Amino acid sequence: MKSSQPKSNQEVVRRSRRNFLEKIGHVTAAVSVSTTGAVVTPELVTSVVLAEEENSGPIDCGPPPKAVNATQTGGEGFAPLPLPVTPLRRSEKKRPPSPPSLIGKLALGTPRFIVKDGKQTMYRDWMTDPADVKTLLDWTNSKLGINYRGVESDLSAFSYDPRELPALLVAGHNKFELTDNVRENLARYVLDGGTIIADACCGWKDFTESFRHEMGLIFPQRPMRKMLPDNPVFASYYKLSQQFNYKKGDGTQYSAEPSLESIEIGCRDAVIFSTTDMTCGWDGHEHERGTRMTIDLARQVGANIVTYMLGTFQLGRFLSTSKIYHEESAPSRDDFVFAQIVHEGDWDPDPDAVHNLMKFIKENSTMEVKFKRQNVKMKDPTALTYPLWYMTGHRDFVWSEEEVTRLRQFVKAGGIFLADACCGRSSFDSSFRREIRRVFPDQILEPIPFDHPLYNNQFTITKVDYTPRTYEDFGQLERPELEAIMFEGKPGVIYSRFDLGNGWEQFPHAYAYGLKDRSALEIGTNILVYAVTH
Repeated sequence: MKSSQPKSNQEVVRRSRRNFLEKIGHVTAAVSVSTTGAVVTPELVTSVVLAEEENSGPIDCGPPPKAVNATQTGGEGFAPLPLPVTPLRRSEKKRPPSPPSLIGKLALGTPRFIVKDGKQTMYRDWMTDPADVKTLLDWTNSKLGINYRGVESDLSAFSYDPRELPALLVAGHNKFELTDNVRENLARYVLDGGTIIADACCGWKDFTESFRHEMGLIFPQRPMRKMLPDNPVFASYYKLSQQFNYKKGDGTQYSAEPSLESIEIGCRDAVIFSTTDMTCGWDGHEHERGTRMTIDLARQVGANIVTYMLGTFQLGRFLSTSKIYHEESAPSRDDFVFAQIVHEGDWDPDPDAVHNLMKFIKENSTMEVKFKRQNVKMKDPTALTYPLWYMTGHRDFVWSEEEVTRLRQFVKAGGIFLADACCGRSSFDSSFRREIRRVFPDQILEPIPFDHPLYNNQFTITKVDYTPRTYEDFGQLERPELEAIMFEGKPGVIYSRFDLGNGWEQFPHAYAYGLKDRSALEIGTNILVYAVTH
């Protein structure tokens, strides 16, 4: 398979990305949000606690945003009573309607009073780059052809509703501690589809330590992990290198791996954190302290985050609801248990996928078999009793020797092992190919012949449809790309390098390399029908 992406001209790449975004409908209007932001109330600060001795950061990173130019327009004055009378003309200041709010910069830190330019001024840690969000969105709006604005948000007045404000920016230098109530509300905000963007201003370690600690308390089962090279944030608009350009306070520059981390909720990076400064770059300034991305890079990363956020907002809202498959406990003539493998990575990124596949099979076949899902580990003694194992994920994984042996026993005994790379991620793909060679060192994954019964039972599959991003980067594929390890002509291992689960979930995943809903559901149905009948 070859990529259809142009290789040499960066502007052509960006135009291609722009066209892709327009195709999936995320450039012109991706979210529906209110045009008002939360009011900043500095006196209400009980939601954040900050020890005074921890105020280690600077207080003057960037200048304030420029004032909005007011325009003069001629208008009709109110006429003096009694009417009728000819109204008097007057001039009035008039501003155009505000665009919808996209990012709220979180008011963080205990208020302190400092003397600046001979005047006493109130200061909080989040204020060190007061124009960063506005400057980024002004720049991004012009590049992407969108129209959004940033607002200031205070935890004490925020609704925690992502429909009002899809993203929060948390930035600062100093240590901080959130209350239990704020932690609970932020968890709900993210699980409801909101995004948290965080930046250690000037690369300050005190903020980094506090933010990681707070996220660990808010999402104890979801670790903050380094973004993988194939994460769509690195390619959602600009195709970014895996060697970022950084600048130290003394002016020296160096290249290193991206300093971006994230917390994943399903197939969405819901918390995005930069451990080196990018907000100063958004604002277009540098100074003699700390470590930061270069200005051009910071803005490109910011544009990619905004693009990614717009492309996944509706997915986040979709994932916030849980669905129940009512047939799972209904009586039937027979049961076929679909065992989903629990592993060390993100083993269940599409929580509704299998249930939707079951529902599709029930509605599109005459089979009287009740399909059920059971989550099991390979090491579980009962695992060998299931006829089919299913495994998916985004990230790298390594099977233990016990798991390798157990999987070999399962397949040799006639079981079918089905796997797909969620979102078509290359990290999972390379890991799966490596690990399956440990299980069957003398056999390899090979394309399944198109005349195989797996493509010709409930549905006759000769052509499939892929997601827009797949066509964008892999060209005009038409045939299914399933691979298998065969045992006497029967597939014991079935693997799809392109995502199936997103299609089963039946909701658009803008950045997935995979099959569209109907094609994924038909292939999934054929695989289960084959497993039941063979």
